[in-house]
Amino acid sequence: QAGTVELLAMGFAAALAGPLFGSRRLRLIAVVCGLAMAGLNYATTKVAGDTLTLVRGVNGLPSGVLIWLVTGLIVRAPRPERWSALYLTLQTLAQLAMVAGISAFVLEPFGVDGGFLCLAALAIVSGLAGLAIPAAYAALPQTHAGPKGLPSGRGWVALAAAFGFNAFILAVWIYMEPLSRQSGHPAGTVGLALSLSLASQVAGGTVATVLAGRVSWFWALILSIGGMIGLLGLFAVLPAAPVFLAASAAFGFLWIFASPYLTPLAIEADPSRRAAMLGPGAALLGCSAGPFLASLAVSDTDVRGCLALGAGLAALSMAIVAGLHLTRHGGAVSR
Repeated sequence: QAGTVELLAMGFAAALAGPLFGSRRLRLIAVVCGLAMAGLNYATTKVAGDTLTLVRGVNGLPSGVLIWLVTGLIVRAPRPERWSALYLTLQTLAQLAMVAGISAFVLEPFGVDGGFLCLAALAIVSGLAGLAIPAAYAALPQTHAGPKGLPSGRGWVALAAAFGFNAFILAVWIYMEPLSRQSGHPAGTVGLALSLSLASQVAGGTVATVLAGRVSWFWALILSIGGMIGLLGLFAVLPAAPVFLAASAAFGFLWIFASPYLTPLAIEADPSRRAAMLGPGAALLGCSAGPFLASLAVSDTDVRGCLALGAGLAALSMAIVAGLHLTRHGGAVSR
């Protein structure tokens, strides 16, 4: 419950921060958000029950604002897909380092509270790093595509693709352990699968960073989503452990490889880049919706309903991507 509330709060904060804060005082916003997260992570160690859920939900607000800050810098870059890929790669590496460090050095002597104290210290570092960002954003391109401050109609459709893509990913990913168990794998298989997937995510983000601007973002998205749908079919046959591990690694690679290309999709759909600014908010809301929708599609004895749901969401996202790209400027085809 706490995780779901925190994700929802992050999504809404990332979406609403722009209208609330504008494009100035970015350093002050970053420092205040970092310090607020430090205080809330510390407070997490002192509460329990519904208060814990409340504190984590409140923590999602400054977290979402910081995501908005980073997004604002990315969408103004000459190659936003490259910076988006680099951001996702560094984010995954940071997650790996934190999980490994907390697991190895913190959990046994200090328990779960020690993990939140580490996050509090890291939040202070994030706040101090905010002193190094620009004081204000550069202006976004001026267009007549939609009402002032809001994406165009095509921009909202592109955001629906980002929502569906991330809902599909989390609807499946949350059930990896039950899928492994239902496949009859030995204990520890799913842990190895998650580790391989995280390493593959780093590789996927690195490849996306290198190839940004050199490959068609459209075909990168279409082929990646299509490949992931194929992997869902492989998971559905309950494969042997080696195949499950290979499929998990491939899924992680395609997941992070494809994600940065949602940014040029949003920019093409809405050249004002206002839709791209809301992309992380749509993605986070999709991340919180996916597990909930999947919970309605599974049973106690068979969790493969999450795969059917994920395939449907992925196919819908692919259709939106293709529809938007092929109908731009009268439907001329380009990279």
